[in-house]
Amino acid sequence: MGAAEALGWLLLVLLAGHRAAGARPCSPKFFGRDAMVCVCNATYCDTLDPIVLPSPGTYVKYESSKAGKRLERSEGTFQHSLHAPDLVLTVDMAQRYQHVKGFGGSVTDAAAINILSLPQTAQDHLLRSYFSEEGLEYNLVRLPMASCDFSLHAYTYDDVPYDYELVHFSLRDEDTKLKIPLLHRAMAMSKWPLLLYASPWTSPAWMKTSESFVGKGTLKGEAGDKYHKTWANYFVRFLDEYAKHNLTFWAVTAENEPTAGLINNYPFQCLGFTAEQQRDFIAWDLGPALANSSHHHVQLIILDDNRIHLPHWAKVVLEDEEAARYVHGIGIHWYLDFIGPIQDTVVPTHELFPDYFILATEACIGAHFWERDVILGCWERGNQYSHSILMNLNNFVAGWTDWNLALDLEGGPNWVKNYVDSPIIVDTSEGIFYKQPMFYHMGHFSKFIPAGSQRVGLVASKESKVTELEYTAFLRPDGAVVVVVLNRSLQSITFGLADTVGLIAAVAPASSIQTYLWQRQ
Repeated sequence: MGAAEALGWLLLVLLAGHRAAGARPCSPKFFGRDAMVCVCNATYCDTLDPIVLPSPGTYVKYESSKAGKRLERSEGTFQHSLHAPDLVLTVDMAQRYQHVKGFGGSVTDAAAINILSLPQTAQDHLLRSYFSEEGLEYNLVRLPMASCDFSLHAYTYDDVPYDYELVHFSLRDEDTKLKIPLLHRAMAMSKWPLLLYASPWTSPAWMKTSESFVGKGTLKGEAGDKYHKTWANYFVRFLDEYAKHNLTFWAVTAENEPTAGLINNYPFQCLGFTAEQQRDFIAWDLGPALANSSHHHVQLIILDDNRIHLPHWAKVVLEDEEAARYVHGIGIHWYLDFIGPIQDTVVPTHELFPDYFILATEACIGAHFWERDVILGCWERGNQYSHSILMNLNNFVAGWTDWNLALDLEGGPNWVKNYVDSPIIVDTSEGIFYKQPMFYHMGHFSKFIPAGSQRVGLVASKESKVTELEYTAFLRPDGAVVVVVLNRSLQSITFGLADTVGLIAAVAPASSIQTYLWQRQ
């Protein structure tokens, strides 16, 4: 071997070694038995390697488990003459369903405050954990338009009464000093374009029947009048101002939880619309305002509220031709899923309006009065995320957006003390943050199912229609197949995964989630 060859060989060895060593393991901390988080600080954070498709005939598996694995990578080979287990899941490319928009979370004022409370390098670790190739590769980011409950106080962008021309409209420090800088940093780290979408909680109080940010109240007057026109123009001004900061939005939602503002004494920012009022506001005001602006490419999402309102809400808005022409998608929140089964809400909506995407726009645990706010290291909360995501993906939903990207140990800050949990909890006093089981559950989807992937059939063998496993399959834009398998049961389950390339002899350990990835030829 000549000197040049030897040097080349050495370089190859070094490069291979570097890549293998790229992933850094979880630094575990326990809050009781099985309640494990991964600790990150200014000098250390667990990371993943960028995904490399395995060579044909082989597959790669990522596994997380209550027993302590966190997106642990392994490789294997497809078998051909294997005695098949009772349960075989077979990929069926003839069954084609929805295309994916993506996965992500929300940059609230609270999330931004928590992230920016960390030392600079720890901030970078946190953002990279979510957005980079060494992390979960989130591509959806939801942004409140001005304040929400996860703010330090209530405000809008124009709190000067009766400013119908919006001459006093301006972004706040929360935008210019907190959210916008974080979005730019996240975008710089991301391999994919980030799809930003914005949702208002309340209009300025002077536009509302309640003259207040909170409590029961709608816009004054009716669709087509000066209040509705001004509120529609407020959306355009928001997009204008963010554009000046070099941020372009993929979509806006017409209103966060429009039914909240129909509830007496509602405790935080809201703006009430019935389905009929939202239909008319879109047809007369918001639709035309967006269409006639420089932001006519921005997509419009209706509902952005609990799916219990479907299919009724979609019928009211989308059976009206004037409103429907401005609408692209339907947003759903998860908080009342237990009283609105997906088969009775989302499925008939998709069947009635197949050309409109359905997107899960908000979810968090701890919002119900009977739930503890933050439970560090809780595996069951990760299960709840994955169960919801799988149920949604398997019923035509195009993506799933978590709520706050990061909260403090209390589950805040939140100006009305509506504390909840988050996949990342920041301990400001120590300059550290904890990556919870929910974080890794999200990653089993977000990292492996990029935007543009299409759900395909995954059919269980006849012998075992009853299984505790939950699963889904996707064909990625690069032609690879992804299968996610969740086992919430307390027993390990043996199964097979079959595709044209062969069979994987697999085991889903008790309390685990796995993602399988392979090339088809």
